[in-house]
Amino acid sequence: MADAKPTGLLEDAVVGAMLPTRGARGRLVRLTHVLDAILAPHNYPPVIEKLLADALALTALLGSLLKDEKGQITMQAQTESGVVDLLVCDYLAGQLRGHVKYDGDRLAEAGPAPTLFQLFGKGYLAITFDQPSRKERYQGIAPIEGEDIGEVAQSYFAQSEQIPSLVRVAAEKRDGHWVAGGLMFQHLPEGEEGRDRLHTKLDHPDWPHVAILAGSVKAGELTDPTLALDALLWRLFHEEDEVRLLASTALTKGCRCSPDYIKSVIARFPPEEQAHMVADDGFIRVDCAFCATSFPIAPAAPGAAPDGATDERGDDAV
Repeated sequence: MADAKPTGLLEDAVVGAMLPTRGARGRLVRLTHVLDAILAPHNYPPVIEKLLADALALTALLGSLLKDEKGQITMQAQTESGVVDLLVCDYLAGQLRGHVKYDGDRLAEAGPAPTLFQLFGKGYLAITFDQPSRKERYQGIAPIEGEDIGEVAQSYFAQSEQIPSLVRVAAEKRDGHWVAGGLMFQHLPEGEEGRDRLHTKLDHPDWPHVAILAGSVKAGELTDPTLALDALLWRLFHEEDEVRLLASTALTKGCRCSPDYIKSVIARFPPEEQAHMVADDGFIRVDCAFCATSFPIAPAAPGAAPDGATDERGDDAV
């Protein structure tokens, strides 16, 4: 496999790859400790944990496509008559976060292995790409159809972006811990890697070959924490003339809530309005849906500046 240097990447990373002679590029991701950090505070049932794990793997794949270092991708599912009311994930500079709002009673009625339609009903997935350095922001929408959320993204690229794509995501619990993995390969847009940017060609003679090889990946390979990402790439494309490994990105849990930020927001309200927000314990409580943390903020006394924030232990949280 020419030009491929071993990475040894096993977990919590996304790595890029390119097949120059086939006009294709790809991404591989695996999440382990990041999933534990994101899922643990929520105590979701297994079905919802797997759904969010799949979605986070997809979000990491999409986020790694951004060329803007400050770029952000937000993926949000809008649903109708499904178990899930809301699913939101986002990626910013290698940081992932996500949460799910669902109906527990309807989930119990759906059984142990609900279909994507049972989970979302007639739903739509909105993917927002925000690249502030380039002053670019756009959103694409795709119907939630197929076997899993990876197929939804695959349809999005084919229909909205008109880029032949193959997307696979998988998640499973191993030894009490969730592992998620994903793979995405795409035909290179015209104009990249020396290709002519003249018009969108209707035929991509090398793409079926790439799709067959990439599509041969097994779910167990994507979620195998002992299989390095570059080793998986070699398994799939070892007969190709040239495979280039591109830069990798380490992935972490990232939530942008903080006592300082929340205090600054609360401080914008007059003391009289803050008084109406106070709970029985004497604090204004602001909950973060992403990290499942409750921030107790001391209200400002009438005519005085707001006091500091304290955490659940009564320590200074600022």
